[in-house]
Amino acid sequence: MIKFPQRSALNGSDQGEDTAPYDVVYLKDTDTPLPETINYRTRYAYFKTIARGGKSLIMSCKDLHLSRVVCYKTLRPELANDPTEQQRLLREARVSALLQHPNTVPTYEIGRDSKGKLYFTMKLVHGYTLREVLDYRERYDLSQLVEVVVQIAQALQYAHIHGVIHRDVKPENILVGPYGEVLLLDWGLAKVWHPDGSDAEAQPVDEKEGGTGKTMTGRGKLQGSICYMSPEQINRDVSIDGRTDVFSLGSVLYEILCGENPAVGETMQDLKRSALEDVPIAPSAISTLPLPSRLEALAMQCLSKDPAARPQTAADLIRELNEDWR
Repeated sequence: MIKFPQRSALNGSDQGEDTAPYDVVYLKDTDTPLPETINYRTRYAYFKTIARGGKSLIMSCKDLHLSRVVCYKTLRPELANDPTEQQRLLREARVSALLQHPNTVPTYEIGRDSKGKLYFTMKLVHGYTLREVLDYRERYDLSQLVEVVVQIAQALQYAHIHGVIHRDVKPENILVGPYGEVLLLDWGLAKVWHPDGSDAEAQPVDEKEGGTGKTMTGRGKLQGSICYMSPEQINRDVSIDGRTDVFSLGSVLYEILCGENPAVGETMQDLKRSALEDVPIAPSAISTLPLPSRLEALAMQCLSKDPAARPQTAADLIRELNEDWR
């Protein structure tokens, strides 16, 4: 089990002041009478912004009905009336709610605030993202980090069985809590299908990616972090399936082993070309520490450009990781 100092974070983010992560339960919290008339638009109070995404705001707030602090997610003001972004927020909330698994974050409620803006609430999670953990990689044993990968693979297997692909598996979206819990966060890019198998996202791809960052977002563009994206996800392949998440988790495993991304480049186009064409350098050629050959081979298999050459399911990956790779 990975142990951490007590530090406050919310769904993988810790961008505000450090606060005590655990609240004492008092009688005044448990026995306060519930109003005879419930006004759900005044249910939440004491908002504090803790993370700002490109499209959303994540806040902590007090649920006055249950006397607990929760995570509150809504769209940024400039996108609050955008029908496409509203639909994506609704999808994220409902996917998160439908996938009830020990390695996913419980969703509590979806609604509209006093101005009619969409929001949803979920469990307030304390811990460290895998990105933060990897920043101090030398503190942790490899077996601890592989266990994180195993638990994320379990969440993916559960999602895939239920017809959902995550499409944004990366260290920033993996949270490890103080009790060893591991959670796969942010289902905002989750892919689902109509009952007849048709794809609601079939549309031309805007190839005008700008900037030098490692994330491509925007309507009509690739969604997600390109350093962890499979070739078929980059190419918007209509036959994409759960093996794209296996690729992404393989990229995470690769980074755990050697501290680098499998795709290399200084610009978005360089990263895209590398992800589509380059065979990644073997982790053992980068790492300053000896690596288990079986684990290295598994990471490289997950990163195959051909989905048929990868572990075919997250369950297959779990079985391999549970073998004696040491």
